[in-house]
Amino acid sequence: MSMISDLGTTNLVNNLNQNSGTQLQEKLQNKKVASTDEDLMGVCREFEAYFTEQVFKAMYKMVPENEEQDNSTKQLTGYYQDQMISEYAKQSSQGEGLGIAQMMYEQMKRTNQL
Repeated sequence: MSMISDLGTTNLVNNLNQNSGTQLQEKLQNKKVASTDEDLMGVCREFEAYFTEQVFKAMYKMVPENEEQDNSTKQLTGYYQDQMISEYAKQSSQGEGLGIAQMMYEQMKRTNQL
């Protein structure tokens, strides 16, 4: 039974991969999505936070691990570290942030003339 569901899932994923790109492209061409400047800036800030989070995580991997911790302690520590990094990234994108969100916003405004 597991193999049948795996095959069904594989077929579904393949169909989505083949059709989703063309369907999404058609929807975007046929329908102009109305957004406000605030919505656009919000999305740009979210991207900046995500990008910053990925940079922080990559930097954190450079820190040597404590070999004396057991697995459960490492998992718990890892969870809280991920939460902390995520929150730092969100905080860093507020206000002026790194400037990535503002550059993206200006570029999208020029390109799409929203």
